[in-house]
Amino acid sequence: MTGPLSNAHAVTKLPAQDLERARAFYRDKLGLEAVEERTGGLRYICGPTEFHIFSSAGAPSGESTQMAFEVENLDATLTELRARGVTFERFEMSGFDVRGETIAAPDNYPSKGTGELGTFFYDTEGNLIGIAQPVRDGGRPGSGTRP
Repeated sequence: MTGPLSNAHAVTKLPAQDLERARAFYRDKLGLEAVEERTGGLRYICGPTEFHIFSSAGAPSGESTQMAFEVENLDATLTELRARGVTFERFEMSGFDVRGETIAAPDNYPSKGTGELGTFFYDTEGNLIGIAQPVRDGGRPGSGTRP
């Protein structure tokens, strides 16, 4: 069944109490540059997706993932982000295999693979951001191709 939003382009919106502090974090720590800006807002493009950071007096709870990046090589991505000063969080999650700061999900959406490895970090504004890599072909991250 399709609805009026079936073909819409979904965009993540993240609040920032200090837009310039957030811009510096996304630029310096994540290597992302805003492709466009407006009063009180920054627009970023990542592959075929986009997200916006907007000025807000409100603050995120930081208790759940607000945005996540799916990558092909989690280890290489984490190594580069650590070198840029990103600090990753450690969470205990029932039903998940916790390996230090990395969490192994026991399954995934079938079109993406058999599981997922991931971790989390907070940006300067308290937004909880995830980074994940699908597990494909018998449990080896990044092996094989997507179905």
